[in-house]
Amino acid sequence: MLDVLTGFIGELRAAGLPVSLTESIDAAEAVHHIPLEDRDALKYALAATLVKSSAHWKAFETAFEVYFSMRGPQYEFGDDETSTGDHDSDTENEDRGRGQGRGQGGGGGEGLSPEELAEMLFRALLSANDAQVAALARQAVSRFAGMEPGRPVGGTYYLYRTLRNLDLDRVLERLMDTARASAPEGQLTPLEERLARDEFKSRLDRLRRELEDEIRRRLVADRGTEALARSLRKPLPEEIDFMHATRDELASLRRAIHPLTRKLAVRLARKRRHGRKGPLDFRSTMRHSLSTGGVPVDPKFRYPRPAKPEIIVIADISGSVASFARFTLHLVHAISSQFSKVRSFVFIDGIDEVTRFFENVDDVADAVHRINTEADVVWVDGHSDYGHALSVFWERWGEEITPRSSVLLLGDARNNYHASQAWVVSEIQHRARHVYWLNPEPRAYWGTGDSILGEYAVHCDDVFECRNLRQLEHFVTELA
Repeated sequence: MLDVLTGFIGELRAAGLPVSLTESIDAAEAVHHIPLEDRDALKYALAATLVKSSAHWKAFETAFEVYFSMRGPQYEFGDDETSTGDHDSDTENEDRGRGQGRGQGGGGGEGLSPEELAEMLFRALLSANDAQVAALARQAVSRFAGMEPGRPVGGTYYLYRTLRNLDLDRVLERLMDTARASAPEGQLTPLEERLARDEFKSRLDRLRRELEDEIRRRLVADRGTEALARSLRKPLPEEIDFMHATRDELASLRRAIHPLTRKLAVRLARKRRHGRKGPLDFRSTMRHSLSTGGVPVDPKFRYPRPAKPEIIVIADISGSVASFARFTLHLVHAISSQFSKVRSFVFIDGIDEVTRFFENVDDVADAVHRINTEADVVWVDGHSDYGHALSVFWERWGEEITPRSSVLLLGDARNNYHASQAWVVSEIQHRARHVYWLNPEPRAYWGTGDSILGEYAVHCDDVFECRNLRQLEHFVTELA
């Protein structure tokens, strides 16, 4: 068990979860106080000691299902033998999983025809017989998944083949027809119809989970835990690339940014409140020494009072960089209390100030949505033209940049081969306190194709790669 737990913790660290040595020891101690055959108890005990953020739960759950796929009460008995009671032997459990246990279905159902299997599955779902559903799920995987040792095929393909043969939509309709036929008047009321459908969908979801678990167990038996864990590993929300995020990943980013803004605001406020000591305040020290006979027992220092910076954000919202600009605007305005003023401008080939959208709003996401639908950012054809957008910005708002301003330029600097007008960034640098460029592309892509970042970078204090929330959080912390 200790070897499995060590490998599991190593996988969590490889996936990006911050697991310390102390937490590893706590997890090992927790395992001693729970029955190891109870997978749910084991799962939540380990989660309580190893997971610090709800955003990391999915990564933890995936790793757990891989590393502890061969543990549970179903592995304590074979077809024709009794339990040995040894819960700590993972090798023995794995062998049972491959043989008499879930690996081969158990229970003597190998001779069923597809029609008989479908009928038994329908009756098990109708009667909510979870044990029989689990056993039939194992039979369905054996019969329909077509799994072969050594094939480099993902579990999703095997699951698709199994579900296609089971045709769960048709099963759901059969269940509903049976429920309607058994109603007192031969039909269900709208409420009863909805409740029955929800209940049957819940049972079918349980069947899908049983199928997924069985396929995962067989893949572990074939490929090993470490290889399968690597293939299933997904980035944490704070490490998802803005430029290539899927719809589901963007949704997880939106969920992750709310607690991040609160944490970041508190951290920045504490950083200001507890600044490092400044030089010795001689007059204050001597004044306080009068109470100790003129002996300066308690030296006094001048504490620095750092001024809050004024932030001006100029963001490209075209194409794939729109997600990056959206999350940056969201983060900056959500912690705007840590800055003296925040002004925002967005552009494609035209440019517009969008600060007004953030005024008196409870949810920054609503303001960002209005920017995407109402901002006047198209000048000619709606293709990125950094040169024209920056020129217009300088003509209309250049005089408002002051020595207290920190200017953030957001974009990939892919200019569709238009003129760069890099002199605008040079003029901004002369007026502003700092000029930073944040680019969501990997550094290896900078300056390739129509990217002209190099022409702008020479006029910036620094250029940062900001491809995910973790890098963006680090930059904003340094900025404030």
